[in-house]
Amino acid sequence: MQLDLRYDHPWDVTTERARSIQEWLAPLVSSVPLPAPVRTIAGIDVSFPQRDLARAAIVVIAFPEQEPVEQATVELPISFPYIPGLLSFREIPVVLESMRRLNEMPDVLMCDAQGQAHPRRFGLASHLGVLLDCPSIGCAKSKLTGRHSPPGEEKGNSTWLYDRDEIIGAVVRTRTRVRPVYVSVGHKIDLGTATRLVLASALKYRLPEPTRLAHLVAGGAQLVTQGARS
Repeated sequence: MQLDLRYDHPWDVTTERARSIQEWLAPLVSSVPLPAPVRTIAGIDVSFPQRDLARAAIVVIAFPEQEPVEQATVELPISFPYIPGLLSFREIPVVLESMRRLNEMPDVLMCDAQGQAHPRRFGLASHLGVLLDCPSIGCAKSKLTGRHSPPGEEKGNSTWLYDRDEIIGAVVRTRTRVRPVYVSVGHKIDLGTATRLVLASALKYRLPEPTRLAHLVAGGAQLVTQGARS
């Protein structure tokens, strides 16, 4: 698939330059309703089989059926260090290469990462969404920033994630009496819709099916799909 990046910038940069790029692009994030029903969601995850090697995995599922229809993986060497808040500079280059191996652009990208629940409101999910001009959701396993009260114990309960008085995400219980996930707007989607899609995709596990399957593939699993490229 040919990728048409809306914005382009270098990836091999200093940490100061990386933060300035985030501050430059963050105002471009939009929180808006989806324009059409969702038919496909791509789960995105990155693993590190070796210290200086990243493996990006993308699993596209049909929605609402939750059946995997396509997957792609790519491994690339990395040089950007692990710095919380700057993971997009370490991971997005290999994610973009993996996306080029898909047959078509999914309707929504669901990333095992932060969106606007980020100190500069520009986590990996937002960064990827803005570059591709595509709806994206951050669905992270842990909190990067902000404060919240505990959500109710039952599946479907949620509470807001705040930074001072600003709502930057939702803390969502995807299974009863299991640790919540942290959902935030990536780009071109509103928080309510992002939360509903995460809950609708959480079948029997804490993680929604797109990112759960992407996590498995990033770890080396091979799914039975219509298309698998590596």
